[in-house]
Amino acid sequence: MDGLVEFRTGDGAVVAVEAAEERSGSRLVSRGDGTVQATRTFEGALDGVRAAAESALRVFRDGSLKPDGVEIEFGVKLAAETGAFIAKGTAEGHLVVRLTWSPDAPEAPTAP
Repeated sequence: MDGLVEFRTGDGAVVAVEAAEERSGSRLVSRGDGTVQATRTFEGALDGVRAAAESALRVFRDGSLKPDGVEIEFGVKLAAETGAFIAKGTAEGHLVVRLTWSPDAPEAPTAP
């Protein structure tokens, strides 16, 4: 395993995650055990992914398909400086969308 990144939550808890490789030219300095302190809170790091999920839900719920259920799966990587970002699964970004429809309920017989 590469290094770890420690994120603090809003209530002060520590969440340690495996470090994603940073693409920038700079390198963060880690402690002797390879752990890096994130520059954002855990919640702050996930803000962009939450916005992407909300946007994707709007696209599928507000369109002409009108599914009964929408399930969206993101592969997410966390980096110390950039926060969370959608991970690539193969050559493209990782995003799985499942739309579900329930069959119409049979009509109840009417009383004479």
